[in-house]
Amino acid sequence: MAGLSLLHKKTAAETAQTVPDRPTDIVSLQDAEAVARALLPADVFAYISGGAGDELTMRWNRERFDAIRLNPRVLVDLGALDTTTTLLGRSLPVPLLFAPTASNCIAHPEGELAVARGAGATGTTYVLSTGTTTAIEDVIKVATQPVWFQLYIQTDRQFTENLVRRAEAAGAEALCITVDAPVPGARNRSERARFTLPAGLKEPMLQGIKQRDSVVSLDEVIPARIVWRDIEALISFSKRPVLLKGIMNPADADRAVKAGAAGIIVSNHGGRNLDTLPATIEVLPAIVAAVGGRVPVLMDGGVRRGTDIVKAIAYGATAVLIGRPYLYGLAAGGAAGVTHVQKILRKELRMAMALLGLRNLAAINRSVIWPG
Repeated sequence: MAGLSLLHKKTAAETAQTVPDRPTDIVSLQDAEAVARALLPADVFAYISGGAGDELTMRWNRERFDAIRLNPRVLVDLGALDTTTTLLGRSLPVPLLFAPTASNCIAHPEGELAVARGAGATGTTYVLSTGTTTAIEDVIKVATQPVWFQLYIQTDRQFTENLVRRAEAAGAEALCITVDAPVPGARNRSERARFTLPAGLKEPMLQGIKQRDSVVSLDEVIPARIVWRDIEALISFSKRPVLLKGIMNPADADRAVKAGAAGIIVSNHGGRNLDTLPATIEVLPAIVAAVGGRVPVLMDGGVRRGTDIVKAIAYGATAVLIGRPYLYGLAAGGAAGVTHVQKILRKELRMAMALLGLRNLAAINRSVIWPG
């Protein structure tokens, strides 16, 4: 921990009152966020933690979870609690994945390698970002659990196809196409902090690209040109299952399934793109209804407690993803910090299931949500 604080040019005096001696002193995901705030440079923390505009959507992601009340049953013969589920033919010990987040090396020098190791310790699938600061080949070498690859379709379609082939050759088990970002959002908190990628950090999956996807300045906004036929073309040539991330409209969910998507990820980009979108947990039931069981539906946005996982599954999700929390764990303690964050959620999920009278995930349905 001391070495990490020196790396980020924080003195012992600046952090001594707020930073635990070891990751295991973090008892909630909120604790991990507080530690990351103390350890990281202000601009880096602003980039990781901030959202778009007035950050209303980011706040609603959390508040709407808090507003859902649970309905327990007592004196249930629980036996051995079972949190396992199956996703794309893989058994997951907990219905939890790591969402794609760019530039993990800004949070810790081992970056994506530490995240992959931390994910491996608890059987968690890691969705590696196109904006990774570590090549996918190096990440998969240290990974002991599945790695998916998140893809931004590039203006240069040949570059995009080459990127898909590279991910497949490296061993990525699925592709996750982000579809909600023709331009970046108005990330004012990050802009005020003047965040830029530190000198020396590269984005190896984007090396050699010749065309910018989009242009955003005070004078012009030029979005990337991505339409449904691009998705259909990519699905047709991909050798891996393709999920679409960023679906918030039931009509889009239906069209995605008809286009051949192997899964839907309900996401508002963690509140980082378009502010005043509804919380993902609010949208989830309508998406699940539109999909009608044809493919798995996942969701991210605001998951901070084991009870949140219960609520998402009760509303029809197969699994949830977290982003910022594992980055906070990464900042706090590298791979061990990443693992610790997952263990907190796993413990809280099991506790919630026991207290609700649920022995396995199949028992979680709308009956666990307090009526009214």
